[in-house]
Amino acid sequence: MVALVLFWSGASAQIRYSIAEELKEGTVVGNVAKDLGIDLSTLKDRGFRIVSGSTEPLFQVNQNNGILYVNRKIDREEVCERSNVCMINLKTVLENPLEIHYVSVEVLDVNDHSPSFPDTEKQLQISESVLPGVRFQLQAALDPDSGQYSVQQYKLSHNEHFRLEVKDRGKDAKTPVLNLLKPLDRETTGSYKLLLTAIDGGKPPRSGTIEIIVDVLDVNDNMPVFTKESYTAKLNENSPIGSNVVQVNATDLDEGLNGEIVYSFGNNVNRKLRELFDLNINTGEITVKGGIDFEIEDSYDIDIQASDKGPAPFKTDKSVIVNIVDLNDNAPEIEVTSFSNAIPEDSRPGTTVALISVNDLDSGLNGKVMCSISEGVPFTLTPSLQDNMYSVVTKSPLDREKQSEYDLTIVAKDAGEPSLSSVKTISVVVSDVNDNSPEFSLSPYTVYVTENNDPGASIFSVSASDPDINENALISYHIPRDSGDENKWASFLNINSENGNILALKSFDFETLKTFQFQVVATDSGTPSQCSNVTINVFILDQNDNAPVILYPVSANGSAEGVEEIPRNVNAGHLVAKVRTYDADIGYNGWLLFSLQEVTDHSLFALDRYTGQIRTLRSFTETDEAEHKLVILVKDNGNVSLSATATVIIKVVEPKEAFAASDVKRSVKDEEENSVTFYLIITLGSVSTLFLISIVVLIVMQCSKPTDYSSKHLQDVNYDGTLCHSIQYRSGDNRYMLVGPRMSIGSTIVPGSNGNTLVLPDHRRRASGEPKVPNSDWRYSASLRAGMQSSVHMEESSVMQGAQGVLVQNWPTVSSAAGDAEGGEVSPPMGAGVDSNSWHFRYGAGGPGGLPQHLKPGEVPPEAFIIPGSPAIISIRQQGGEDDKSDFISFGKKEEAKKKKKKKKEKKDKKDKGKDDDE
Repeated sequence: MVALVLFWSGASAQIRYSIAEELKEGTVVGNVAKDLGIDLSTLKDRGFRIVSGSTEPLFQVNQNNGILYVNRKIDREEVCERSNVCMINLKTVLENPLEIHYVSVEVLDVNDHSPSFPDTEKQLQISESVLPGVRFQLQAALDPDSGQYSVQQYKLSHNEHFRLEVKDRGKDAKTPVLNLLKPLDRETTGSYKLLLTAIDGGKPPRSGTIEIIVDVLDVNDNMPVFTKESYTAKLNENSPIGSNVVQVNATDLDEGLNGEIVYSFGNNVNRKLRELFDLNINTGEITVKGGIDFEIEDSYDIDIQASDKGPAPFKTDKSVIVNIVDLNDNAPEIEVTSFSNAIPEDSRPGTTVALISVNDLDSGLNGKVMCSISEGVPFTLTPSLQDNMYSVVTKSPLDREKQSEYDLTIVAKDAGEPSLSSVKTISVVVSDVNDNSPEFSLSPYTVYVTENNDPGASIFSVSASDPDINENALISYHIPRDSGDENKWASFLNINSENGNILALKSFDFETLKTFQFQVVATDSGTPSQCSNVTINVFILDQNDNAPVILYPVSANGSAEGVEEIPRNVNAGHLVAKVRTYDADIGYNGWLLFSLQEVTDHSLFALDRYTGQIRTLRSFTETDEAEHKLVILVKDNGNVSLSATATVIIKVVEPKEAFAASDVKRSVKDEEENSVTFYLIITLGSVSTLFLISIVVLIVMQCSKPTDYSSKHLQDVNYDGTLCHSIQYRSGDNRYMLVGPRMSIGSTIVPGSNGNTLVLPDHRRRASGEPKVPNSDWRYSASLRAGMQSSVHMEESSVMQGAQGVLVQNWPTVSSAAGDAEGGEVSPPMGAGVDSNSWHFRYGAGGPGGLPQHLKPGEVPPEAFIIPGSPAIISIRQQGGEDDKSDFISFGKKEEAKKKKKKKKEKKDKKDKGKDDDE
């Protein structure tokens, strides 16, 4: 199986593969080009190859596909001998441009070798004088394989004189020792043949054998003896070749060849030690032969054997310990042993983030390491109880919303000379905690909802944000439900908990509810959760959903039908009846207009479209019918107009019958409409009081005027009313004044006539000191002129009272004589058409939608006003020119006094007027 590991560093790369030994030629190791990310089409052109020495390389690379394959069969034991890790380093080259990449191939061991002894036969010569218990160390078997595939045990063929013991020497493997159990007798047995078997740990195990021939010699009873019990030496790492390590010395009391000593490495000294150290066989001096590295091995145990030259030589083994002295040739290594890459932002100072382990292969001061951390971060290093262990802890509070990640640089520096250092960087992520409440985009919200909305439809949407993340920023919305009166309307609302979309579960009625408020709570999904609330102010907008209601006439069965009886001798302009209505809507939706849908004689009756008053157009003749039917349509001015109809039956009777019938009808009607007209009585009483006050003021002013002034300017007297209302307002650059007179029966004012003009003084010019000259074109009666003047000094507001259930609204009127020059804005009245004292607007074409182009929205032209109780139109404007800036009022009234030249006609008019007043 082939494993791939990539390590990237800068522009170059190092790849590591793992293969088993003894693979056939051509076996694929891996695709080097693919793993390096090199375009396969450029391999051949760029000369992709492996740089090798003079010998045939173990691996080759295919330039067409970038595959690394085995070039020749690899024997791990041949390539790496007894190394624990067999690593073959290759260097690949790409030209144009030049790129060098390093490839490491680890050759894994397989149990392909059997244990073997250096010799197939071992001959031992043992003197017969040797006592039982003597041990003879045998040469260990060699197995090129490593680890568990090396020699694991020895077995000796059965015999009576020898027993096999195995000495475990740790990393130097196991050594067989032959133990003598019984004394030898050369005369009985001159030699012994023993079979020693070495077995490895493979499955199945492999084995090797050696034949041990024991020759029993005659007496050589002295063995070499070393002069010291132990030999220990110190050797600096990186010592040059040839350096002296230590010298051993042994002596033998025998003489001759039996006393001559030679030195040799013990049978257990492996080839690695033989490459590092050399031994002089005659002097016993040990010298350096190879490279010494403290980091590879800090000490060596070398077996030295001293042997005499006797016919049956004695050999003595001695162990020499060589300790390697460390030099500062290794930089510290930083290792993160435990790391929490995410730490909550609410962690207290002193919270552990990571555990750092620092290691330096050197020793002493060379291995003494000091650590530090980068500055400007809310973290610090604290040493642990264990050496070379540090904790990365917080030193100040964290806030993820300000910084969510930190890169910590840790520097480790040893105390050697020269000092060496290393650097490691770790990234710490600050995890979120729910420490922020949701915030609404507005507070409070204002919502406008049109009445009669569809239940279940969306009326508004709220939105809140949370600077936290994930569940801590996942906001849900809800409307609190409590029993308080201020939140009772919340039960008719629902909210989408995910997006804040508010639904109305019921249809709202402007006439019942005009505004209310409720609260929305936004809660995040953290633990514990955070919440905030916001107030929603809801305003209901009116729709034209109420048709006009007929108050008069109303018959006994509830239908809008009534009968009016009038005497036949009434004159033109006689008030026959007034259709009283109201509309629960407001604004244009409640602004009512009257029109005749059906009439038996168009020449007899006329209907005022704003007040609903029915008046005669002419006197009755003998040929006119005695009963007339009028069908009156009342409609509002909504976008989709709603209407109601009323039927008035007018019976023409003789004067005496009319008086008798009117008394009976009035008493009956008072009983039937007592509840309906109660509020009208209050309104009429207020207006009557104001009317009486106006009469008193007019009489006082009339008496105070000179007689010649009245005779000069008030020659035409055909008006018996007073001004009871006045409104002053401004539209654009013009200032207007609206007055409401009560005209006498029989008088006719033609709209559009400018014969009579009432000049209003300009207060701004008066303030500047310029005198105002009275207009000489006054043609009003003294009572009318006095009524106008008194109406200008009325209170600043007059109360407009509608029918029962209709809202009451204050309308701005002219202030005192030194009133505000700006005037007041006039809006359509609520419940228009209910009372004769109401103010009504008149538009030219198209109703309210047909405003003149030069007017701004909300402005009303002066010609849109009509005085209640009279068809007269008041046109109030300012004259142009810099010299004449006075305001004036033009009444559409012709000079009928000049046409009436006969006194008989004047007396008849006065008589008719008296009859109308009695009615």
